[in-house]
Amino acid sequence: MTLSVQFLTLIAMVSSGFYLGIIQETFRRFTPYWKNNIFLTYFLEISFWITQTAIIFYVLYRVNAGELRLYIFLACLLGFSIYQVFAKAIYRRILERFITILAAIYRFFRSLINGVIITPITWTIGLVIRLVLSLITLLITIVFSVLKGLFTPVKWIGKGIYHVLPNNLKKILHKIAGFYSTMKNICYKCVKYLKFKRR
Repeated sequence: MTLSVQFLTLIAMVSSGFYLGIIQETFRRFTPYWKNNIFLTYFLEISFWITQTAIIFYVLYRVNAGELRLYIFLACLLGFSIYQVFAKAIYRRILERFITILAAIYRFFRSLINGVIITPITWTIGLVIRLVLSLITLLITIVFSVLKGLFTPVKWIGKGIYHVLPNNLKKILHKIAGFYSTMKNICYKCVKYLKFKRR
């Protein structure tokens, strides 16, 4: 390698070490979010170091065609040490401020979406459901009232006729009345359920 290439390699590796300090600090900041998941922790750790090694080697390849020397590792370690001594505290403050800003932006847009889109849609759907249930309940009530009014005279006439009927026919009518009573109870339960759902 020429002297200029060696100098560029030295600068690139010091910068790569500094970058490695920054990216590792960022990665460690978010590690607590998945530390309870052992599989995810190992997967992300391995992926992180493989990715960073590939990035640094790509930089080295662009500078000196990937030729490895001892001073390259020392330069990378020097850049990492410079970050730890001079820039770590400053970067941590910048990173925390940046995370705080991103979290505030996320909360703002989440509240905006909930207030402008989700809440009105939920309220509208709930209103439509309540109106439909109210309409169904009203129709059932009207139908029952009309049927009750129509069948009251029939009921009176039927009671008069019932007393003069033979016993066999009375037993058949008792079975029909039991079926009618069962269906009536089911209908009443449906109406009560709809009224409850409407609330």
